[in-house]
Amino acid sequence: MRRADRLFQIVSLLRRRRFVTAAWLGERLEVSERTIYRDVKDLVGSGVPIEGEAGVGYRLSKGFDLPPMMFNVEEIQALVLGARMVETWGDDDLRMAARSVLDKTEAVLPPKQRGMIADTALFSLSFRVSGAARAVLGRVRRAVNERRKLVLYYSDAQGQPSERIVRPLGLYFWGPTWSLGAWCELRGGFRNFRLDRIDQVELSDEHFEHEPPVTLEDYVRAMEAEAGAEKTRAPVPEPTPDSSA
Repeated sequence: MRRADRLFQIVSLLRRRRFVTAAWLGERLEVSERTIYRDVKDLVGSGVPIEGEAGVGYRLSKGFDLPPMMFNVEEIQALVLGARMVETWGDDDLRMAARSVLDKTEAVLPPKQRGMIADTALFSLSFRVSGAARAVLGRVRRAVNERRKLVLYYSDAQGQPSERIVRPLGLYFWGPTWSLGAWCELRGGFRNFRLDRIDQVELSDEHFEHEPPVTLEDYVRAMEAEAGAEKTRAPVPEPTPDSSA
């Protein structure tokens, strides 16, 4: 958890309970009591009226409340457009999360700004969305998050099938489809796999760690080097998400 998020959580927990100890806060937020002491001191220094002391406990002064969130027009439109794009191109869980983000944002906006979310005329259409890509996106995303190897049954641009065991490192959205950046154990190198060309995907029980030379940063450097090499060739071919699979 980022420190800014933790400070917000401390205030939220204090708002919900009459009196809390540093030990209780530390257990809830999975940090040490010393960290709680330091965070509370910084909150008090920033103007949050927290009463109490280290070793005893804390409470918020009566009448304190967080001010409503304030966004300008462009910030609200950016939130709405981003959420609508996720709703269009994401898997079912991401689409629900995007809708939840907008609902939570609307709930904390001042009354005069709440209508701006529904009135934002920026949209993301799904006429080109691939059902095949959406079908595997959730499972691949889970593998990236949990650092679990994947077994892919994949067809390349020429329709040639292959079975790959890969270490999924990151997902990239290209517009018409998603691609998976991964380390391919069959090829012994970094490869890109279009999700709409994955015929079947299985999550392995085998986990892996991000360790050099197989990390997301290593993958990005390899792709940058490949793109730089392509620029020196003539003519330059149009890049495709699975050009190196």
